[in-house]
Amino acid sequence: MVYIQSKTFRKTFYKNKKFMQESTAETDKDMKAALSPLTEQNFRTDFNFKRELPENLKDLETISENFYWSWSAEGADLFRDLSPTLWEKVEQNPRELLMKMRVLRLWQKSTDEDYVARVKRFAEKQARYLSEPPKAFGNITAEHPVAYFCAEYGVHNSLPNYSGGLGILAGDHLKSASDLNMPLVAVGLLYRYGYFRQKIAHDGWQEERYQDLFLSEIALKPVVDETGERVVIKVHIRGREVGAQAWLASVGRIRLYLLDTNIPQNDEIDRLITGHLYGGDSETRIVQEKVLGIGGVRLLRRLGIEPAVYHLNEGHSAFLTLELAREFLEANGDKSFEDAVRAVRERCVFTTHTPVAAGNDVFAPELLEACFDGKFIEALKISREEFFALGRTDPQDEKEWFGMTPLALRMARSSNGVSEKHGEVSRKLWHKMFPGIERPEDVPITHITNGVHAPTWIAPVMKTLYEKRIGENWPELLRDPKAWAEAVEKIPDAEIWNVHRTLKNLLIAFIRQRTLAKETGLHDTINEHEDTNKLFDADVLTIGFARRVATYKRWNLLMTDLERLLRLVDDRERPVQFVFAGKAHPQDRHGKLVLQELMSINHDSNWQNRAVFIEDYDQEVARYLVHGVDVWMNVPRRPLEASGTSGQKAAMNGGLNFSVLDGWWIEGYNGRNGFSIGDLSEKSEEEMDREDAAALYEVLENELIPAFYKKDENGLPVEWIGRMKNALATLTPQFSSDRMVIDYFEKIYVRE
Repeated sequence: MVYIQSKTFRKTFYKNKKFMQESTAETDKDMKAALSPLTEQNFRTDFNFKRELPENLKDLETISENFYWSWSAEGADLFRDLSPTLWEKVEQNPRELLMKMRVLRLWQKSTDEDYVARVKRFAEKQARYLSEPPKAFGNITAEHPVAYFCAEYGVHNSLPNYSGGLGILAGDHLKSASDLNMPLVAVGLLYRYGYFRQKIAHDGWQEERYQDLFLSEIALKPVVDETGERVVIKVHIRGREVGAQAWLASVGRIRLYLLDTNIPQNDEIDRLITGHLYGGDSETRIVQEKVLGIGGVRLLRRLGIEPAVYHLNEGHSAFLTLELAREFLEANGDKSFEDAVRAVRERCVFTTHTPVAAGNDVFAPELLEACFDGKFIEALKISREEFFALGRTDPQDEKEWFGMTPLALRMARSSNGVSEKHGEVSRKLWHKMFPGIERPEDVPITHITNGVHAPTWIAPVMKTLYEKRIGENWPELLRDPKAWAEAVEKIPDAEIWNVHRTLKNLLIAFIRQRTLAKETGLHDTINEHEDTNKLFDADVLTIGFARRVATYKRWNLLMTDLERLLRLVDDRERPVQFVFAGKAHPQDRHGKLVLQELMSINHDSNWQNRAVFIEDYDQEVARYLVHGVDVWMNVPRRPLEASGTSGQKAAMNGGLNFSVLDGWWIEGYNGRNGFSIGDLSEKSEEEMDREDAAALYEVLENELIPAFYKKDENGLPVEWIGRMKNALATLTPQFSSDRMVIDYFEKIYVRE
């Protein structure tokens, strides 16, 4: 976590900014260095737990093997209570915690009868949860489940196999499928170095660092066959057979299989196929996607799993459709490729998350040809040109590169965007692929609006309030929006406000702690520092802005009128404070400059104490932010926000959204459960940016700030609390991932 920052820094920034503009080659060199894989190899055959625990605490090992604990307050508390300091130091990884605990502390806890009883109760709860057989939904059964494919999964910090929203969404999808007891298995890749860890240098420039996942203890089990041998599947890449071993992560009742090419029998370059998430060039991406799609299908076959439906969550796994077609033709020698396509389409569904054509993976013909040899194409009973045409929006355009989204759209019986607006945008974007359809609105792309997993993202203290006022079955009540709204309305205003104040104070403590840790290097200190103690005030309106640093996210919209911004921060009667977090892609120099510009804002006022940037945005940081801010701000350029989910998490904790009308907020905003910026009209970028910046400040000054600071005789902001309760009542059930997963099963997965 870093300050947003000093006069000396400003001089450095402007000097460095000029340097960056003049030294592109050097920058690219630095970026490539940051992305270069580590060459030292270590191979993992297992992540087996090697710590002997006291007999009456051995259930902790069993609990740690399944990520179910991560969305249960009781489960997380069991590990936190062993050592709160070490728990944070190991980034809430229970396996690492148990490995690093002092023996004396473990034996001390084994004599704590209350703690031992809690361990036993949760172990029994987990066992009951896991023992329930999955439900059947039409043709989808335990024997024939949904196979969910995604390039990344954000299940928990302790499995850093994600970069951002797509991965978090996939993790939430699995958790809700588990809670609903849906028949589903998931397939992905295990990235040895994951996504980068962010470090902000003293001059405000983002630096990337990579962490070797294989040096940690993670809740992964090797997948073995009936003889006990490791399951290794093969995929033909670069003229040779590349092996990928399989790992199993247990996400409640859901099995998540992850493929890993870091095995001794592979060449060194092939071991690095699963090295970095989104860190390589096009050649790396295409072979990763071949391993994911084709390798994933072969893994399921090897495990004897015959899915009823394959769900391609984004286009990264679209090659799986070609493998299914090859399998069909191998088993039906008298059939044609057209027959295979019809058979494959019956079993595949596709979700697109990208609202612009440029955001979809495309590959040069020569790269595709190098990746798929003539033997594979021949097995499909089509020509080389016909093969290339599968990935073009216009099959006749030989100059067009091969796109994964066009391939997925052609090979899936159902396609959907991730919000109502995104469905509309997608129909227009891909209209040209359907020449027989005159009107874009008739293009067969529907929508399922994204949601978030409430038990994961609602703060423990908020859950306690729900248990007290609504009942222990509150998660199930979310599936009845009317009953939920009535229950929330009955919660006393003061109790809602007191819980929010508690969460806000936790956020402030987190900000101060991260600041002190960065300054001193003491990540386990509990002492407050004089300077950090001045950071943030629980009585001040707190606005959070955290997301990927990309152009369309418009990070600099708030900075269009710095004088006006600083006036808001410095206001003696009604001040505002901001907390920022987010990462720029390692190769996005513009995004890094935007971050650096943010860091350079003049602090000759209260800015240094009322604006912070928390580095290395991840699930842990996100939780503190969405739990504790008063307002969650989102200002994407319309209509480029496919859905967005961070604001949904804030809303579930009583935070009010302050957002452009795009993505999910178009469906969620009712005029009383948050604040909107601008309107729904689409203009030129320049005009839209100018008008939205003006609207942002207008709403801040005339609506949002006055509402927050208006108090009754008891010191309660009654109008504000009314908006909070309206948000909790209306948005929590509507944007729950339980609703989302039910929609997928009822509207997409199950065939009539």
